[in-house]
Amino acid sequence: MVPVQPTGSSTSVPSAADTELHRRLVYGDESALTEAYRIYGGLVRGVAARVTRSPVAAEDVAQEVFAQLWSRPYAFDARRGSLRTWLSLLAHRRAVDWVRGEARHRKHRHADDSALHAIPDAGPGPDETVVDRERALLLHTALAELPQPQREVVHLAYFAGRTYRQAAAELGIPEGTAKTRLRTALRTLAESLADPPDPALERGA
Repeated sequence: MVPVQPTGSSTSVPSAADTELHRRLVYGDESALTEAYRIYGGLVRGVAARVTRSPVAAEDVAQEVFAQLWSRPYAFDARRGSLRTWLSLLAHRRAVDWVRGEARHRKHRHADDSALHAIPDAGPGPDETVVDRERALLLHTALAELPQPQREVVHLAYFAGRTYRQAAAELGIPEGTAKTRLRTALRTLAESLADPPDPALERGA
């Protein structure tokens, strides 16, 4: 938190206008929220854009910041600084959360891709080995044993070429649900295919 300057700096000390605006927000005056967005919207988007490097993400962050200002106006303490400073810090915090979330998303996507590489081609060719045929059979069996919701997402994502977002839209489910189902299904498939049986051993060789 930027310290309050006793000299009355406009960036850290709440003005009379800020105090009045905050009072109106506390009393649920919707026009106060509109006014706050008009005054500070550009500032919030600018802070968010510098952190996320994404105009779209900056807009999302701004919506979250002003939603919090509207739903929790008491979170702002005028004794600790100006509304401008508080909104800037909140925008920065939300933007950092967005960046971290994107990093986690990329990590999970990489893990999902790695798991996918463990899955053999579902269509064996005439020149494939016995082990390849065994793995293909295991894949079909493992797919059939998946719960239907997971099987639907896998089919759309890896056999119909959809992204998980597109799969979510087609299935009418939240994106987070689609991603969770896909990740769970891939993990299950990878575990099922980790140790395919040795045909020689099964023949008693």
